[in-house]
Amino acid sequence: MKKELSAIEAKYEAQKIAFGPMYFQSVIALRDLGILEFINNHRKGVSISTIIEKLDVSEYGVDLLIEAAEILGVVECFDEGKVKITKVGFFLLKDEMTKVNVNFMNDVCYLGAKAMTDSIRNGKPEGLKVLGDWPTIYEGLSILPEPAKKSWFDFDHYYSDGAFPSALKIVFTKKTGTIFDVGGNTGKWSFACCAHDPDVKIKILDLPVQLRVAKQNATEKGLLDRIEFYPINLLDTEQKIPQGADVIWMSQFLDCFSKEEILSILKNAYQAASEETRLFILEPFFDNQDYPAAHFSLVATSLYFTIMANGNSKMYRIEVMKSLVREAGFEVVETYPLIGDSYHTILECKKKI
Repeated sequence: MKKELSAIEAKYEAQKIAFGPMYFQSVIALRDLGILEFINNHRKGVSISTIIEKLDVSEYGVDLLIEAAEILGVVECFDEGKVKITKVGFFLLKDEMTKVNVNFMNDVCYLGAKAMTDSIRNGKPEGLKVLGDWPTIYEGLSILPEPAKKSWFDFDHYYSDGAFPSALKIVFTKKTGTIFDVGGNTGKWSFACCAHDPDVKIKILDLPVQLRVAKQNATEKGLLDRIEFYPINLLDTEQKIPQGADVIWMSQFLDCFSKEEILSILKNAYQAASEETRLFILEPFFDNQDYPAAHFSLVATSLYFTIMANGNSKMYRIEVMKSLVREAGFEVVETYPLIGDSYHTILECKKKI
């Protein structure tokens, strides 16, 4: 919001913040009760009385939720008691990015969000307690309760999968024998590499609990002869990334750490890299986006890191990451901004000579 607001406008904007959680849950209810889908199926409009008749929701409930939805611009009401969906409502219902974000906020973050102040004060994800008893969410990813588990992985994969086709072309512009997939999670990048190049070998480096999931997925895909699994906790500075990689790949990994931790991890990668090793960092930098919806979503994701993930990481500006790369002893030899149909930039790095 760049324009100068009047006092009345500013007060209204403040109320949007004050009642934001209530309005968010009203949209969840509108969706889960089938009301929004029903309205969408009647694109020219449908009477509120018809909604009450056809759906198993009380007149009170329908009236309440439609009144809230009208305030939000999700639906539009007419004098003759009819209602129809707006573009905002359509995006809430059908747009993949919006659906992923809504589910992530509702299923993963919402209950823990009240712990924001304590999380910032203590430097720990105090909201995580609503999901499980782990120091960070990463130890618990494979055993998160549903629907949080599905929503977490849908969110993670949505913001990485769109980048993979273009990323593969960038990585494999040179003959690549061995890739270290650092923070490989469920193995989706490693599997994409194996499909792209029949000769490439992969080593997935991650926490043991994550490797169990990746190994199970690799077993199902028949890739155990091409993929190795290397358990490592990169927050333990005594544990070292092994040598021997042609490519060290970090996809949406470094944003899971504080600046001090990122520097430590990059220095670990430096000791593992040869002069020929290429380090690729794939990140959705919030200040390198074409559209305000992406910028808005990525800054909100930083708040998730605070309350639910680890209490000290965030989405970064691109120059902050480049500075940390240089401080670790690498140089950025190429920047690939907003690759493919994604929100991501790739930094290609090599050891300074």
